[in-house]
Amino acid sequence: MPVRILGIDPGTNVLGFAVLEADKDRIHLLEMGVVTLAHVGDAHTIKLRHIFEQVQELIRRYSPDEMAIEAPFHGKNVQSMLKLGRAQGVAIAAGMVNGLSIAEYLPKRVKRAITGNGNASKHQVAGMLGNLLHRTFEEQYFDATDALAVAVCHWFQRSSLEHARRISGSWKSFLRENPDRIVSTQRGLQSKKLS
Repeated sequence: MPVRILGIDPGTNVLGFAVLEADKDRIHLLEMGVVTLAHVGDAHTIKLRHIFEQVQELIRRYSPDEMAIEAPFHGKNVQSMLKLGRAQGVAIAAGMVNGLSIAEYLPKRVKRAITGNGNASKHQVAGMLGNLLHRTFEEQYFDATDALAVAVCHWFQRSSLEHARRISGSWKSFLRENPDRIVSTQRGLQSKKLS
């Protein structure tokens, strides 16, 4: 069954978003873009309200099942970190009030999931996403491609967990149906000593 994921790259000046629909080995990009916040003024609380409203609007428009958001990275500027953390919190709150399950990913984990390298550049991430989705992404869309990367990372994580659950379930079923094939470690050690 397809799942629809809203990816968010929070920011206090530009917020990136991407909506994808994924099922098994298929990922389809429905929409991606940015919400600019320069026009709302410099007051941080007004920007936070705008982020909350815009994320709610994206949820209403696309009806995602889940939301994936990039966690703020540790920077040298404490004030920027606080502002970014608040922007992320407001976006999470918008998802929560709409009943979405929310997953948070560190930037290095997202980059590693997409490119195999946790220190990949934005160009490399956008290039790999382009290969995956058979598209070309321009540099001006990096906030949107970051959001798309978070959503794809979440899909990969979700898919691997589902696969692990299926394997785990199948092993449990196999053992339940074949109790004679279970060999105790203790029995195995004893038989080695006897021979």
